[in-house]
Amino acid sequence: MNKPFVIAIDGPAASGKGSLAKRLAAHLEFDFLDTGALYRRAALNIIENGMDIADNSAIINQTERFIPKLHEKYDDSALRNDKVGNLASIIAQIPEIRALLFNFQQEFAKKSNKGAVLDGRDIGTIICPDADLKLFITASTEKRAQRRHKELLLRGLHVKYEAVLAEMQERDERDNVRLKDHLAPNIKNHVIDTSDMSPDEVFQTALDFYTSQSR
Repeated sequence: MNKPFVIAIDGPAASGKGSLAKRLAAHLEFDFLDTGALYRRAALNIIENGMDIADNSAIINQTERFIPKLHEKYDDSALRNDKVGNLASIIAQIPEIRALLFNFQQEFAKKSNKGAVLDGRDIGTIICPDADLKLFITASTEKRAQRRHKELLLRGLHVKYEAVLAEMQERDERDNVRLKDHLAPNIKNHVIDTSDMSPDEVFQTALDFYTSQSR
C-alpha cells in the first residue's frame, strides 16, 4: 500500500492558508483537514454547554467527551465568529487539549487514501514533521487585518478596521508565545508571502512546489 502524500500548510491567521489548503486538496483530490476548525469546534462546544472557561479541568473533560463527534459534519459558519475564534486560541494553550487533538490529526493524515492536506499552526513541526511538502503561508499584519475586516463586513458584521487590527495583533502575540518555534519558516518550508499576491498566484506557486516535490 502506497504511503499517502501529506502536505502541511502553516502560517498565522488570515494569511490565506485555509483557502489555499482547500483549493489544493480539491485540485489534487486529497483529503482536507482544517485543524484550526477542530479547536473552534471544541470551543463552540464549550460555549454551547455554558462552561466556565477558567475551569481547565472541566474544559479538558468536556473536550475529551467531544472527540468522537469531530468526525461528524458541521456548520462551518457557526465557527467563524470572534468569540469562538478567541476561545479556540485560548484553549489551544492547554497542553491536555492539544494532546487530545494531536492523535486525531495524526490519524487523519495516516489514514487518508490518496493524500492529505492539513493546515494550521504547527502541522509541519509537530503534527506531521515528516510531511512530504511543507508550505509556510504568511502576509503582513496589516494585510491580514484588511482581509479579516473585509470578510466580517461581507458577513454583515459592522466592525472598525482598527478593532480588527488590534485583535489580530493580540492574537498574534498570544500565538507567538505559545508557538514561537512553529510560527516561523525554516529551511524545510517553502515560504509564500501572500501580501501582494492574488489567490490564483498563490495557488499556482503552491502547485509548482507540489509538482517539483512529487516527482
